[in-house]
Amino acid sequence: MSSEQLFFIEERIILLLFLASLVGIAARRLRMPYTVGLVLVGFGLTFFEQVELSIASDIILGILIPPLVFEAAYHLNIDDLRRNLKPILILTIPGVLITTLLVGGVISLGAGFSLQTALLFGALVAATDPDAVVALIRSLGVPKRLQVLLEGESLLNDGTVIVLYNLLLSAILTGNFSVANSLTQFTSVAGGGLLVGFIIGWLLSQIISRINDHLLETTLTSVLAYAAYLVGESIGVSGVMAVVAAGLVNGNLGAKGMSPTTRIVVYNFWEYAAFLATNLVFLLIGLQINLAMLLANWQAILWAIGAVLVARAVVVYSLRFFSANIPLRWRHVLFWGGLRGALAPALALGLPLEFGELRGQLQAMVFGVVLFNLLVQGITLGPLVRKLKLVQRSQTQDEYERRHARAVASRAAHAHLEQRYQEGLISQQSWQMLTVLFQRRITALSNAVGEVIQLDPQVEAEELDTAWRESLLAQRSAFNALVRDGVITENTFDHLIGEVDLALSDPESHWAIFKYNSQPQEIESLLTIFMREHDAENATNTLNRMGYSLTRLSSTSGFRKEGISTFLMGIPKEQEQTAVQALKSNCQPHANSAAQKTTGGATIFSFEIERYEELY
Repeated sequence: MSSEQLFFIEERIILLLFLASLVGIAARRLRMPYTVGLVLVGFGLTFFEQVELSIASDIILGILIPPLVFEAAYHLNIDDLRRNLKPILILTIPGVLITTLLVGGVISLGAGFSLQTALLFGALVAATDPDAVVALIRSLGVPKRLQVLLEGESLLNDGTVIVLYNLLLSAILTGNFSVANSLTQFTSVAGGGLLVGFIIGWLLSQIISRINDHLLETTLTSVLAYAAYLVGESIGVSGVMAVVAAGLVNGNLGAKGMSPTTRIVVYNFWEYAAFLATNLVFLLIGLQINLAMLLANWQAILWAIGAVLVARAVVVYSLRFFSANIPLRWRHVLFWGGLRGALAPALALGLPLEFGELRGQLQAMVFGVVLFNLLVQGITLGPLVRKLKLVQRSQTQDEYERRHARAVASRAAHAHLEQRYQEGLISQQSWQMLTVLFQRRITALSNAVGEVIQLDPQVEAEELDTAWRESLLAQRSAFNALVRDGVITENTFDHLIGEVDLALSDPESHWAIFKYNSQPQEIESLLTIFMREHDAENATNTLNRMGYSLTRLSSTSGFRKEGISTFLMGIPKEQEQTAVQALKSNCQPHANSAAQKTTGGATIFSFEIERYEELY
C-alpha cells in the first residue's frame, strides 16, 4: 500500500469517526440506541463512491474483535454470571448450534444455497450483540438479572460462534467434514482457549497487583487482551475464548489489586476501545457494501431475516423446559432483544476472497439482517419493554423529574434575568417586580419537589446519589487545579485523588458511611428481610444510598432452588416505615405469598433491640 493510499484511508476514517460522533450526540438526544444511528450512517455511505479494500479475516479477528470481547468480559461480574450460568449456557452452546442448524436449513431450502454455505451463514449470524439494547433497557430501569442474561449470552456466544465459524469455514475450503471430529475439535479448541485465557489472565493480574501506576496497568490490560488472542491462535486453540477468560479473570481478580484511579482509567479506556472498534466495523461495512448489492439480494435477505427470527424464537421459548424461573415477559425481551451487532459484520468482512461472488452475497445478507435487527427491533424494543410493564420506574419518579426540571428551569430563568439587570438591560422597576414573582414560583416548585421526595424514599436516594457523585467530581476537579497551579505536590495529589477515586468507584457504600457518621442515631430495631435474589441488588443500592448499614446473606429455597437474599439491618424505630417503603418500591410481589406478611416481594420481621455494640 502506497503512502498516498494510506493517507487517503486515514482521512476517510477520521471523517467517518467524526460523523459517528455526531450520530452519537443525535442518538443521545433522541433517546435511541447508538448503533441504530451508526448503522444509518453506514447505510448512507452506500450512496457514495465505494472504496475497494481487501481485508483479511486475520486482521478483522485479530484487531477489532479482541477489544469488543475483552471489554464485555472485563465488566461482567463473575458472581452475576455464576448465578445465571445455566440459562446463559443454554443460550450460548445449544442455542448457537440450534440457531446455526435452523438458519442454515431454512436458507438452504428457501434461498437455494448449498447446505455447507447455508450453515456457514447460520454461524455468521448466530451470535447476539445486545450492547445497544442493554444500554437502552438500563435507562428504562428493567431488572438487573435480565440485563445479565443478555450480556452473559452475548459474551460467551461470541467465542462459541467464532469457533464454529472457523470449523465450518475450514470444512468448506478443504472439503473435509466429520460431525464426530468437529465436535471433538470444537470442545478442545474452545476449552483450550478458556484454559489459556485463565492462565495468562491470572499471571498478568498478579503483575498488575504489584504495580501502582495507572498508565502501566492500563497498558498491561491492553497487552493481556491481544496476547491472549495471539497465544491462543498460535497454539491452535480459540483466541477469542482466551480473550473471554482473560477478561473475566482480570476484571474480577486483577481489578481488586488496582488502585481506584487505575480502575476508573481502565474502565474508561476499554469502554472507548470497544466504542472505536464498533465504529470501525460498521464504517468498513459502509465502505464495502452498496445499496445495489442489497437490492440485488433482497429475496435472500428476507429469507435470512425470517430464518433468524424463527431460530431465535425456538431457542428462547424452549428455555422454559430447562430454566422455568425465567418469566415469560423476560423471554419476550430476550427474543426481540437478540440483535446482531458488530461481530456478524466483522466475520462477514473477513470472508476469504476465494468465495468470489458468493462472498459479496453473504455480506449483503449479513448486513441486511443487522439492518433489520437494529432499525426495526432496536427501535421498537423500548415500547415493548414498557408494554410488558418491566420498567421499574414509578409514577412518583416521573413526577419528581417533571417538578425538578421546572424548578431548575425557573432558577435558570431568574439567574439570566438577574444578569440582564446587572448589565443594565432591564430596569430596576421591572427587575423588582419579576424577581418577586420568580422567587415565589421557585419556592412553590421547591416545596412541590420536597412533597414528591417524601412520598418515595427511592427518589430521595437517587437524588442524594447524584449529588454525592457531583460533589466527588467537584473535589477531583479542585485537586487537579491545585496541582496544576503548584499549590500541592504530585505526591499529595496522588494521595488525595486516590481517596476521591475510591469513593467514585463505590459511591453507594461511601455515601452510606458518610451519612451514618454525620448523623449517628440510636439503633432500636433489627429488621430481618427475606427477598428474591434478583430484587436484592436494587434494594441494596437504595438502602445504602439512604444511609442504612446492612448485612446480606444468600441462600436457596424451594424445590426450584430459587435464590433468596437475607438482610439484617439495624435502624432507629421511627425509620422502620421509611425502610419498609423503600423495600416495597424495589421488590416484585411473590406469586404465592397471601399467608405471609409481605411488602412487595419482601418478607420482613422486626425485633426490638435492648442493647447493641458498634464494631469498626
